[in-house]
Order: sequence, then structure tokens, then C-alpha cells
Amino acid sequence: MNRRLEQFLAAEIAALKEKGIFRLPRVLSTPALPRVKLDGRDVIQLSSNNYLGLTTHPRVVAAARKALDEFGAGPGAVRTIAGTMTLHRSLEAALARFKKTEEALVFQSGYTANVGVVSTLMQEGDLILSDELNHASIIDGCRLSKAGRGVYRHLDYDHLRELLKTARAGKTNRILVVADGVFSMDGDISDLGAIATLCEEFDAIPMVDDAHATGVMGTNGRGTVDHFGVKDRWDIQIGTMSKAFGVMGGYVCAAKALIEFYVHKARPFLFSSSHPPAVIAACQAAVEVMETEPQLHERLWENTRHFKAGLKRLGFNTGTSVTPITPVIIGSGAKAAKFSDALFDAGVFAQGIFFPMVAEEKSRVRTIVMATHTRADLDEALGIFEKAGKSLGII
Repeated sequence: MNRRLEQFLAAEIAALKEKGIFRLPRVLSTPALPRVKLDGRDVIQLSSNNYLGLTTHPRVVAAARKALDEFGAGPGAVRTIAGTMTLHRSLEAALARFKKTEEALVFQSGYTANVGVVSTLMQEGDLILSDELNHASIIDGCRLSKAGRGVYRHLDYDHLRELLKTARAGKTNRILVVADGVFSMDGDISDLGAIATLCEEFDAIPMVDDAHATGVMGTNGRGTVDHFGVKDRWDIQIGTMSKAFGVMGGYVCAAKALIEFYVHKARPFLFSSSHPPAVIAACQAAVEVMETEPQLHERLWENTRHFKAGLKRLGFNTGTSVTPITPVIIGSGAKAAKFSDALFDAGVFAQGIFFPMVAEEKSRVRTIVMATHTRADLDEALGIFEKAGKSLGII
């Protein structure tokens, strides 16, 4: 290894260890169920994005198996050459129907969807206004764009108004206002009604990343656009198939003209291989499960209310969360890491989250319940939280 590189890496890793936050990913050796085996230990899973349990849903698994038998293991090309199968178009039609838009386009991941949609659409002379706590993929999309960039304070729509007013007083061409629907670290939500009103007033384009809202918010989990009733006032919906849908991939749902623009212009779409048939078929089956099995969505919220109330009753700081993402805010990264380790040793996996994912003083463990957790799972987990919290002086 190059000596300078070796020295740099050694210093970086030593700094992480000094802060007590050096952690390598734990290894899963079972399906993504409510109870899993991680690093050889049986634990209750509270760090999965598998909100509805669809990773192992019989309809989803059967669809993947059928597509593998019928279409093979891979597509053999990018979408725009020879990699668009009937399966891809069928999934896009299902997503457009589910999100109630004219069209949809599937990207390789939620990350590439955000990067591609933002960087491709917004050009020199345009302006992107982004919530300060938006996902890294949105931030990277902004950085890759030639447009100007502005950041409004988290959920502060008076500040957003100021930025829009200033932009319109100048020579700004198009303005994109982009926000997470549900924020992945705090579990709070953007007010899409307020954003839509401001976009109408200042002739701006509204975009939402509903990665953690699809399957969770709105009717049958259609997302925050449905939750706030702004379908006819909203231009761009982004999402991922790797969370509530339980598979992998990203998508944009929008007007037909915008989708056709991205098919010809979005570099992540143009230069990445198409998804394997089994993945695409599983994604479509997951969409259909969301449409036809609302009881999973209802159970997710029942479990959320029960677990969130239990954490608050015990005296934990759960911040401003109003969704199944419920942080337990500890304060320092080292203490959050110790708390996560104590939980794991006692039988609960709740990942520690620290800088740079959140501010150091807001380090936490992040919990996410699933529709498939039983009440016994959640009560056992609460008992472990109580014991670990008291042993570390957190409660």
C-alpha cells in the first residue's frame, strides 16, 4: 500500500477508535425477520427498514422465484439498449398507479434516483432549495448540479419563504424545493401542504423523497403526498424499493414528459445496468401487497404507538418523532455506542447513530418497529431498554 495512504487510513481509524465509535457492520445470517441472528446472536431486530415485513412475504418471494425461472438471472444490458423487459414496464405502471401519477421510472437505487433527478433537471441559472436535514443522496444531487443551492432551516417554512422571495427578486430561472417526506434520523415529517402553497406563490417545483414514507404514510402507505392531499399540486415524487417494499431499487413518479426527459438525460439511469428480473418482479408484488393488504399498514401503526409510548413511559428522549422511526437520543457518540452494545448483549439490535450522520450532541440509537413484530417482541425489547438505560444512567 502507498505509504501516505497507509498513514492517512491509520490516523482516520485511530480517531474513530479514540472516540469509541469504530464499528464494523454486524453480519446477518437469517432472513430479515422481527427476530434475527446477527453475529451469531439471536436478537430482536429494531434497526430494519423492512416496515411491513415484505422481504419474506409469500407473494413477494413467489414472484421473484417465478421471474428467475422465466427470465433468467440478469437482463444483460442497460435499460436504454436491451435491458428493458416487460417486467420493468409492468412495475413502472404499478408504481404510477399506486402513486397516482402519469408515469414512473425505476432507477437502480433510491440514491441514484435522487442524484439523477436533481442533478439532471436543475441547470445553470436555476436554484435548488433543500431542507437542512435532507438525505445525503439529495445533497449529493445538489452538489452535482450546476444550479445554485440554498438550504432552509429544518421544517422552517418562514425561512423557505424568505429564500424564495429573494430568489424571485433576482434573475433566478427555475426553482426546485426538495424535502424528505419522513426524515430518516428523527422520524418527523415535512408539511407538504405548506411547501405546495409556497411553490405555487413563487412559481417553484415541489419534490419529495418519500423513501421512509412509502408504506408508512397515507392511504395504504401511498406516502406524504397522499397523506397531505396535495396530489394535484405536486410535481415529483422520489422513493426507494429497499425499505417498506422490502426489495431494492429507486423510482421517480411524475408527469409523462418529465419521465421521458429522464429516460434520455439522467446519467445514473443511462449508465447503470438494469435490475435482475427476480428483483423487478418482487418489487411489483410488493406494490400489489400494499394495495391489497392494508392490515399490514394498520399493524405497523399499532406497533408504533405501543413501542413509542413504552419508551416515553420509561423516560427516554424520543425527540420529535411521529412515525415508526423513533430515535432514543443519548447525547454523545461514545455513550450511544455503549448503549447500543448493551442492548445487543441483552438481545436487542438497535443501531447506534453518531456523527457525521447526526450532530455529536444528538447521538442516539435509532429504532424502527415492523408490522410483523408481536406485542411480546416489543414488550421484551422495552424491558431490555429499561435495564440497559438504567445501568448506563440514561434514565
